[in-house]
Amino acid sequence: MTTHILSIGLIYLCTCAAWWILGTTVYVRSNEFAGNLRQGVQSAWGSPQRQESPRAWYCQSGASESQDDEKTKRGCAVDLPLAQSRITTALALDHRRKGLVWYSTYGVDFRGAYRVTNTTAEPREVSMRFTLPAGQAVFDGFTATVNGEDVSQTLTNATLTATRTLAPGEALAMEVAYRSQGLDQWTYALPKGVSQVNDFLLTMRTNFRGIDYPAETLAATSRKEFADGWELEWQYASLLSNLGIGMAMPAHLQPGDLVGRITFFAPVALLFYFFLLLILTVQRNINLHAMNYFFLAAAFFAFHLLLAYTVDHIDIHVAFVLSAAVSIFLVVSYLRIVAGMRFALREAGLLQFIYLVGFSYTFFLEGYSALCVTVASIITLYAVMQLTARVNWAERFSRRGNVGVAPPPMPQH
Repeated sequence: MTTHILSIGLIYLCTCAAWWILGTTVYVRSNEFAGNLRQGVQSAWGSPQRQESPRAWYCQSGASESQDDEKTKRGCAVDLPLAQSRITTALALDHRRKGLVWYSTYGVDFRGAYRVTNTTAEPREVSMRFTLPAGQAVFDGFTATVNGEDVSQTLTNATLTATRTLAPGEALAMEVAYRSQGLDQWTYALPKGVSQVNDFLLTMRTNFRGIDYPAETLAATSRKEFADGWELEWQYASLLSNLGIGMAMPAHLQPGDLVGRITFFAPVALLFYFFLLLILTVQRNINLHAMNYFFLAAAFFAFHLLLAYTVDHIDIHVAFVLSAAVSIFLVVSYLRIVAGMRFALREAGLLQFIYLVGFSYTFFLEGYSALCVTVASIITLYAVMQLTARVNWAERFSRRGNVGVAPPPMPQH
């Protein structure tokens, strides 16, 4: 019996080594070229977009527009807070796949209406500058007006600057709109530093339900749920903050990462399976040789091997069901010959469904896999303790030391 258990242990360790190799291969396939794949997605679809709030200022005597950056350093340009901001943005999530990696790409429809007022007591040459998001991006349908006048053609190096001489209390209004696309997250940056934002309203419509605010961004002040997503609002009468506004796109289930975690966890499932199978065969005087356990381990490994190489081509849920069905079929069709159909279906097949398929599926439940496995482990321990509580193990092992090992063949006469 001891030799038999050692043989099963050796088979178990060899299968664990095979799972480690397979899991490492899956992670390499998923992550080794992830950087290059991401570059390809960005070049075709765009990078994470960061739309900055327009900046408004007026020049003091002697300062000119062409000298703005230098004059700002010398303190010759005075920033003006925006008197009003009305922004609407619609985000349309569209997951795209490269290799084993899904990327959260999106389309954005942006519209912004801004107003700045000359709050001084004398006429001022007031400027407002709007800059499109930097990085790899494509902009379609760009329009811009200043006080109702079309200024779209004055866009230079992704920057639009409008300068008007305003009387005290007079306003300069700018409206811009465009359609673009990006990756992972979209953010709207308020004026740099802790500056005041007046009469601000940003309305965001999404076609997805998973809301996640990026780091260093403000949560929505109100939200309304629709069948396909949310309408979020950020509304402030007078805000002092150095935080921005943004939305992180929901991540798609990553097949490579999921299959890798399932594969590395497989030894736990096989350990439970072999343990319970050994208990049942000892109790019921069913003779399973170590070679039988070898083929059962190979059938377990077939599940992960098939899963790893089908997720490239079909949906991961379909690949999971297909791989599980193939593995269970291998075990049941084999054990029905070795130990009979009843044992193959009721005991071995059911245990495989619980500990291979069930344990593996818990990884689809983000954040609950460890809890599910823990609960299942405790229930398993309770069941085994109840089943074996009346077994005299010393007597069983001494009287049936060859239990679990196939009997020698009968001599031929």
